Amino acid sequence: MAAGPRDPGCRPAAGARFFCTVGRGLEPFLMQEVRARLEATQVEYISGKVFFTTSSDLNVLKTLKSAERLFLLIKKQFPFNVSSVSKGKMFSEMQTLINDDPESWLNAISIWKSLLELDAEKEELSQRHANPLKRKLGENDTIIAKKLKTEQMQATQEIGDCLLEKQIEEETLEQGNLLPKRETFQEVFQNGIAKAVNTHNQNGLTFRVSCRCSGTVAKTFTAQEVGRIIGIALMKQFGWKADLRNPNLEIFIHLNDMYSVVGIPVFRVPLASRAYIKTAGLRSTVAWAMASVAEIKAGTFVLDPMCGLGTILLEAAKEWPDVYYVGADVSNSQLLGACDNLKAAGLKDKIELLKVSVIELPLPSESVDIIISDIPFGKKFKLGKDIKSILQEMERVLHVGGTVVLLLSKDHHRHIEDCEGGGIPLNSKGSHTDVRGIEKCLIPEEKTGISETVPSSSEPSNRECLDKVPPFGSLVPVECYKVSLGRTDAFICKYKKSHSSGL
Repeated sequence: MAAGPRDPGCRPAAGARFFCTVGRGLEPFLMQEVRARLEATQVEYISGKVFFTTSSDLNVLKTLKSAERLFLLIKKQFPFNVSSVSKGKMFSEMQTLINDDPESWLNAISIWKSLLELDAEKEELSQRHANPLKRKLGENDTIIAKKLKTEQMQATQEIGDCLLEKQIEEETLEQGNLLPKRETFQEVFQNGIAKAVNTHNQNGLTFRVSCRCSGTVAKTFTAQEVGRIIGIALMKQFGWKADLRNPNLEIFIHLNDMYSVVGIPVFRVPLASRAYIKTAGLRSTVAWAMASVAEIKAGTFVLDPMCGLGTILLEAAKEWPDVYYVGADVSNSQLLGACDNLKAAGLKDKIELLKVSVIELPLPSESVDIIISDIPFGKKFKLGKDIKSILQEMERVLHVGGTVVLLLSKDHHRHIEDCEGGGIPLNSKGSHTDVRGIEKCLIPEEKTGISETVPSSSEPSNRECLDKVPPFGSLVPVECYKVSLGRTDAFICKYKKSHSSGL
């Protein structure tokens, strides 16, 4: 994986701090990815999030494959203690996220605006050179959009004022003993409006707050309550206007028992929502991680014998194009969906599709370099507990030294572990994997100079695995990563073919 091209005119200021949300178990993949693609520093993670510092431009930031969403970090701090204070007091403490350090907010907004403005200027310049007539029409569209925006702002301001009055009334009732008795609600309301007007800057920003609460915080407050109190503080501090439908700015806040994080989404569309995938199947971030583990190299033959909608092959072909890809499936509907995805992604000539059974592959023995596949375990497509025949056919077509990467359900993983006596080494106790254990899969080959060396930290567990008798002939388990698929967990398991199977 090589770092993307750089454009000095569209970079954030040196030392800009970002974070990405990421599926549980994929944090190590993303940590290594931001180092390789973005040349990021100060990389660290907490469950479901990876933080880093980079000066990469937007075009490079868009290339992250294992991230869900990208945010510009405003603040990260210890969690709020909700067990020993009143609800009113807690509201006041939440407002300190804004009031205690407004400079960090202004700095983040400045970086955010410069990122978007420079990117917009670059796009506009490109369009001018491409089509002058289109530019003129675009200018007319911009004028119309601005008029509509003005009308929306006027309407939403009325809504915002009502929300402000209602929230301050609720806040007053909650904090009763914290307010001086001589101040009536109307006085508090007028003082809040006056402060908002006095601190109004020239940005004229509209905003909304997206809030997520978990743990003990979620038992005490709803996300709507937290969103309102943060919104009130922003209106008072900066004079911004609330717009729930089409804001200029979205503020993301996540409160739980381990941390409080506030950030600004850099892109409205999540990174995980691939523009080149027409019909979604397996989560694209998980598919990319599976391809990364497989260590694909130019000129190899990669097979997905249960390709479904082709998500794994799409992710692999986008990242490693100089490879021969074949997808197979027995379902007509799945293959039609995969064909549509290939057309939409412009990869119809890169990936060949076959309608065949996974246990009767029309391929010579030892002809495939890499097999990557999501073993079905959902309600619509499901296999029985015994997947031995599937692995035997994969083993037959794979050459010695070849790699198999499978996504297994808990049941399939347990079944295989029972067969091999618990032989597959989990690189994480729980959902987090040792980053060093996948470094060789994600760092560009020219940077590492190493293709097969396993880090010393994982050598003992992997050697123990290699010493065991593999349950499926010559397929030896090498690595295993526990990942989240939303409501359920799964395992990305990697095997190597150690010797000829004799089949």
